[in-house]
Amino acid sequence: MLEKSYDPRLVEAKCYASWLEKGYFRASANTRKEVFSIVIPPPNVTGSLTMGHVLNNTIQDILVRWNRMEGFETLWLPGTDHAGIATQNVVERRLLEKGIKRNSLGREKFVEEVWKWKAQYGATIVKQLQKLGCSCDWERERFTMDEGLSKAVIQVFVSLYEKGLIYRGNYIINWCPRCETALSDEEVEYRETKGSLYYLKYPIKGSKKFMTVATTRPETMLGDVAVAVNPKDKRYKHLVGKTVMLPFMRRELPIIADDYVDPKFGTGAVKVTPAHDPNDFDMGQRHGLTPISVMRGDGMMNENAGDFQGLNRYECRERIVEGLRDRGFLSKVEEHDFSVGHCSRCETVTEPYLSLQWFVKMKPLAEPALQMFRNGTPKLFPKRWEKVYVHWLENIRDWCISRQLWWGHRIPVWYCDDPKCKGICVGVEKPDGCPECRSSMHQDEDVLDTWFSSWLWPFSTLGWPEKTEDLEAFYPTSVLVTGHDIIFFWVARMVMAGLEFTGQVPFKNVYLTGMVRDELGRRMSKSLGNSPDPLEVIDEFGADALRFSMCLLTPQGQDILFSKSRLDTGKHFANKLWNASRFVLMNVDGTPVDELPEIEDLSLPDRWILSRFAGASKDVTRLIRTFRLNDASSRLYEFVWHDFCDWYLEMAKHHLTDGSSSSESVKKTMIWALSGILRLLHPFMPFITEELWQTLHKNDSSIVVSEWPKGKRGWLDKKTEHEMETVQRVVTAIRNLRSEMNVPPGKKASCFIRMAGEEKEIIERCTDYVKLLGKVDKLEAGASIERPGVAATSVIPFAEIFLPLEGLIDVQAERTRLVRELEKVLKEFEASKKKLSNEDFLIKARKEVVEKEKTKLQTLGQTKENLEKSLSSLNGS
Repeated sequence: MLEKSYDPRLVEAKCYASWLEKGYFRASANTRKEVFSIVIPPPNVTGSLTMGHVLNNTIQDILVRWNRMEGFETLWLPGTDHAGIATQNVVERRLLEKGIKRNSLGREKFVEEVWKWKAQYGATIVKQLQKLGCSCDWERERFTMDEGLSKAVIQVFVSLYEKGLIYRGNYIINWCPRCETALSDEEVEYRETKGSLYYLKYPIKGSKKFMTVATTRPETMLGDVAVAVNPKDKRYKHLVGKTVMLPFMRRELPIIADDYVDPKFGTGAVKVTPAHDPNDFDMGQRHGLTPISVMRGDGMMNENAGDFQGLNRYECRERIVEGLRDRGFLSKVEEHDFSVGHCSRCETVTEPYLSLQWFVKMKPLAEPALQMFRNGTPKLFPKRWEKVYVHWLENIRDWCISRQLWWGHRIPVWYCDDPKCKGICVGVEKPDGCPECRSSMHQDEDVLDTWFSSWLWPFSTLGWPEKTEDLEAFYPTSVLVTGHDIIFFWVARMVMAGLEFTGQVPFKNVYLTGMVRDELGRRMSKSLGNSPDPLEVIDEFGADALRFSMCLLTPQGQDILFSKSRLDTGKHFANKLWNASRFVLMNVDGTPVDELPEIEDLSLPDRWILSRFAGASKDVTRLIRTFRLNDASSRLYEFVWHDFCDWYLEMAKHHLTDGSSSSESVKKTMIWALSGILRLLHPFMPFITEELWQTLHKNDSSIVVSEWPKGKRGWLDKKTEHEMETVQRVVTAIRNLRSEMNVPPGKKASCFIRMAGEEKEIIERCTDYVKLLGKVDKLEAGASIERPGVAATSVIPFAEIFLPLEGLIDVQAERTRLVRELEKVLKEFEASKKKLSNEDFLIKARKEVVEKEKTKLQTLGQTKENLEKSLSSLNGS
């Protein structure tokens, strides 16, 4: 027998350990079954569970568990990402706590320290995913720096280099001065920042006049090589081709015309600094300007900064502004809000930085991916992301793949040690010597961008470049579930890599989830302190409650506004399911679980619940298949809570206690329906459904490998559902009248219903159910029913329902209470009405305040109408 109340802490760990022990999550490559496969978006090895992980992995687990129950050979392949910059920063900080600097250790010993850290802490998030209930094949767990995956990375680099798709060059990239490495776009967080816009005056050569340019970074002026204006700007047309003098540096700068310049920004003239701004770099390329870098990789000013050499970038800014002001070259300074990039790992303000890096030519790889997408592969859910995906592929830029780190896949390029020789070798293995002069060679110091291993993930994890059984059986995968924020960094790149190296798109479908945000709409982050610890949430609410609530809260692909208070829905639902199951188990001892009587022998409630079950299973199957998991969980909630618990079980009590022959039929139906409900709910709530399943079946069978339930087509019965709906509407009306008139729950009422036709016949056949559920001891229905004198009245589409109140309540006391309540409501109603007729309020108040007041007036109006109706009933009118 089940405990009186559900405690997830007593259930969840026990269930998961059993699943692992019995190998339910293992997939076989040697199978004749149809295959469903999915690879996990690898979380950072430094990471711990976040609410974003909860949402993403819950969705994946629902799909996996559902397909397993549908009879597919199911593989969910887990793993973690080496997360180059994040992991290096974590280990560096730990070493600094011991007084050890990375450079003092040297590269080889530092990498050894990272591997030690990975061995000790790298499985943290894996254990947390297990606590969430993720049914991954943990025996196939991979790591982006595993030997096999590393081999795939190196082979891909060499292959692309030999095809001319990888090259080295000086370009502007995102740069972190603290980490001293290039960053991907995904590793830069942009924050709105209050700053200043500085107006700098550059003297026009041969004139006493100036050109004024506006900039947010005066320190970069030391690297200016031109001043640019828009060719259509009449203010400056006569100056194009002339030069200005650069303060401090005494360098002549040409005045050029370029369409990029916005005439409406600042003064309409901009300084051109190709080494420190990506747009200026492009402009410099168009006009043949030579970049001048004035900053080192650590953010300090270099030898090209003249007298400012050795200052950090912010000290330099202050000195330059002070010097310009002293010389009369500072026109003005304005407050200016703008978006500033920060390193996502150390939060340092990033720099656009001209640097020698390795790049991949993306256009040749994007074109086949674009063609495949136009042919229908992969399919994106929701569809609104299709235009975004296509736009990025059509306008793709080359990818900077080198990083100035020690932790990661080292670039497989070697250079000749002889300074006179320019020999270079690119290969899978270290060369014996320089191919030009046979001198020794040294390897490139940089490592590859973390995403360079991630874009191979769907096939490298399955053994590529070897032709493995897993690759043959499970590739291409069935679906990818990931956040829409990495549709470019990861999804599109995986498609390109899959086509280039396997000839196939790596997944048939892509489900793009929304972001988890707080109640104010802010993205959750550690810096804001607005993200709860999912493990603490699981300890408080249970993993099932968390999973189910997240599904209920998240429409397909939309962002979720999360707060812990919203998890009560899932917690209450789990308790409702537990209590309902406990009631069933207490009343069906000895009844076969999977044996149903013939449909024609069943009572109305039995036939109705089977019809509702058939409809629910059909709907939920369709909704999961189309990734509408929010709608699927809502459909299950309504069916289980309202149809099964609130209506069916209450009606079943009548047959369980009446001693009739229908008692056995209702027991069989009740236990069969519960068994089906547990299976429908299992992908969403795996732990509680396993515990209840084990208790229900009294054996070692697991719901994990049970069959997905499908209601029989013959169970769908519109006539039965119409009959039951008629009963429900009458009972609901009676319950509402009792509530409105404060009828004590223990008192049974009389009820008179004015009705005719088919509905009258239904109510007459179902009188016992109406009496049971409406707490009625006398029920009369007919076309000529007269309204009793003092009675509460309800009108529904096919009937008028009268509930006599004499002897049921203290009519005078209730009348007094209602009058007092109505007076209070009328006062508030008139005050709200007066406020909304005030023009000053409507004009000056915030829009949301006005809308709130309108809603309040509407609610008060409805309450007023209900109270007047109740008073009318008490007055016999």
